[in-house]
Amino acid sequence: MLLAFDAAGEDHPLVTVTPAGSQPSTSGPVEYFTGKVRVDARFQGADGASVSGATVTFEPGARTAWHTHPLGQTLIVTAGVGLVQQEGQATQVIRPGDTVWIPPGAKHWHGATLTNGMSHIAIAELLDGSAVQWLEQVSDEDYAKAL
Repeated sequence: MLLAFDAAGEDHPLVTVTPAGSQPSTSGPVEYFTGKVRVDARFQGADGASVSGATVTFEPGARTAWHTHPLGQTLIVTAGVGLVQQEGQATQVIRPGDTVWIPPGAKHWHGATLTNGMSHIAIAELLDGSAVQWLEQVSDEDYAKAL
């Protein structure tokens, strides 16, 4: 952690900027995603903060596997047109500027539509060191029903 010292000689943490492009993009692991998915700008809280997240970009037809978050998840859609579905509920369309709250423990998936890509910032808190529990893939049949 970077520190600054005030006139009294007391130290204070400094604001830290991680420049865009300073972290390499990674592909979404095939165990957790269907289709082409890119993960950028991963972040994690420091000094005991339990927040983590990343910008995730889904090519048309790409999506997450079913999963849950122990303390919930917030998605902020930044580009494209996407879908989110909680198990047993209707699929919802999401667009730039939309904020999506997924409650703790809710089984769900999210991703792009068949014809449009979608990007979102995903934010979740860690509980006992974990922010997500990955489950089975969303089948092509279930994805087609969501469209």
